Amino acid sequence: MAENGNKETAPGTRVGLVMDNLRERIASRLLMPGARVPSIRAMTDTLGVSKSTVVEAYDRLVAEGAIVARRGSGFFVSGHAPPLALADLGPRLDREVDPLWLTRQSLESGSKVLKPGCGWMPASWLPEDGVRRALRAVARDPQSLLVDYASPAGLPALRQQLAWRLSAHGVDAPPEQIVLTDGGTHALDLVCRFLLEPGDTVLIDDPCYFNFQALLRAHRVRIASVPYTPQGPDLAAFERVLIEQRPRLYVTNSAIHNPTGATLAPAVAHRLLKLAGEHDLLIVEDDIFADFEDEPAPRLAAFDGLARVVSIGSFSKTLSAAVRCGYIAARAEWIEPLIDLKLATTFGNGQLAASVVHRMLVDGTYRRHIEAMRAKLADAMGETVRRLGYAGLQIWTRPRAGLFVWARLPAALDAADIARHALAAGVVFAPGNVFSASQTAAGFLRFNVSQCNRPKVYEALQRAMDGCAVSAGSGI
Repeated sequence: MAENGNKETAPGTRVGLVMDNLRERIASRLLMPGARVPSIRAMTDTLGVSKSTVVEAYDRLVAEGAIVARRGSGFFVSGHAPPLALADLGPRLDREVDPLWLTRQSLESGSKVLKPGCGWMPASWLPEDGVRRALRAVARDPQSLLVDYASPAGLPALRQQLAWRLSAHGVDAPPEQIVLTDGGTHALDLVCRFLLEPGDTVLIDDPCYFNFQALLRAHRVRIASVPYTPQGPDLAAFERVLIEQRPRLYVTNSAIHNPTGATLAPAVAHRLLKLAGEHDLLIVEDDIFADFEDEPAPRLAAFDGLARVVSIGSFSKTLSAAVRCGYIAARAEWIEPLIDLKLATTFGNGQLAASVVHRMLVDGTYRRHIEAMRAKLADAMGETVRRLGYAGLQIWTRPRAGLFVWARLPAALDAADIARHALAAGVVFAPGNVFSASQTAAGFLRFNVSQCNRPKVYEALQRAMDGCAVSAGSGI
């Protein structure tokens, strides 16, 4: 009987569904200690299950100590909130293809492991010699602050450079409206701290960069998603979510979308901003891939004038992951409170990193590196698309530039199975559902073209597809 009971409450069963629903609400702080749990009738109506199913689920959660029953009052969350575990807040995935675990695999694995699923370029593609020269130059400069804190907003000379660079994309952001950060993730974290409260709803693309989801869950917000098309978000679905869920914030890449490589169309951008104005939606535009473009794509921040759009970016992908330097460009009245938050949480940003980036911008090193890198990426993109086509994968849209190709597997193959098979052979792939809040991208893989120049990548992909096809055919 015990074994049968375990099966009945396993994930995917009706009782398990109710239990997982409540556990997720508790883990994400949507239900705090002492809060009343939805009534049996309310949970029955919400999840479409029987009353007896909810009763059994609640009884089991009481036995686990997750909730307590109070006679005549109902059920309540017990004890203190558990420590925040991001892996418990999202969809239940095998650990091998969980997004945070995927990142760990890519970061911790040695040089013998191939990483076509990672999100950065090989070290050999980055200007290591240029970084060393800039470090030496900064160290020799008596004006450099090597042992002191940076100014609150960040190195003024670099903020001026960023203002000029943003203007090339049509974004009017004077240095006084720019705050330096320790990378793009730090920038997004500060903006979320500033704009969001626990329980707010945030809209993301589906698919989108998986760390958007992880970071948003760390801020205890609700996540809504909208399907992404080769021209941008599905506008009908976008409007529907605005009406039904009233999100506070939308987080996206306008140019070289991650993971699809798509570019926002001007008509979609204009309609999107009109909808944002009608529904009081704020937007964070992550422009971390801007320098990969040969021709600048439309920017929401340019059309909007930073009225309701915040632009963030960094040099981690193009220059060095070790030189942590990013920025926030926002409306003028938000800058002081953002600086206060930065001081409260990090007491500043890396002055040395900012000085190195500034040196490489002004001496021409960065410009020359970017020009060479774009040519290499264009060649790699063409070769990767060709090789994937030979393997039977369908390219979702041909990116105009950048790192990523979003490709559909043939037949009914599951990308998680492909990733699991390839991992055993020392190749890290990125399965589609890692990027999908709705878990509707099981047939897709994201490929990083700069990491796909080894025959073993395609050999491992073919073996994994063959193995999964055989398993599916035999019913295993």
